[in-house]
Amino acid sequence: MLKSMTTLLVPRARRSPENGPGRGPSLTATRLTVPVGLNTGLGCDAVGVPARFGFKILSRLPAKGCVYADTDWWWWLVPARSDLDLVWPLPACYAPGAEIPDRSPRLIHHPDGTSPYTPPIPLYLLTCQLTGIAPAWPAPQVRSAL
Repeated sequence: MLKSMTTLLVPRARRSPENGPGRGPSLTATRLTVPVGLNTGLGCDAVGVPARFGFKILSRLPAKGCVYADTDWWWWLVPARSDLDLVWPLPACYAPGAEIPDRSPRLIHHPDGTSPYTPPIPLYLLTCQLTGIAPAWPAPQVRSAL
């Protein structure tokens, strides 16, 4: 059963201690573990989508890193700060530090190479396509030659 929208949209690790009893649920996080031997030099964040989108995204991605799943959510490891200048469409959830709401996902896809990452732009574009949200990037900053 899905939990409240706040729980789904805000990674539990980012909730503050003042959200304890009487001020909302006391929440914890689970950090996705990267299999031994994979290079995490770029840091790790995660992008989660409801399970109903999982197989569709996995089957359409040209390159796939580590993918984790439980009964409700699927999570892709992406390089840290892959949310920079991107607004991931709802119901996707961006989890800095690969700290996800307290769940017990299991690794369902191990990459062939030494990188644990799924390229974030193809993942973003597929997520937008499946959710019916147009991709959006900020306008480039034009510098004056003067």
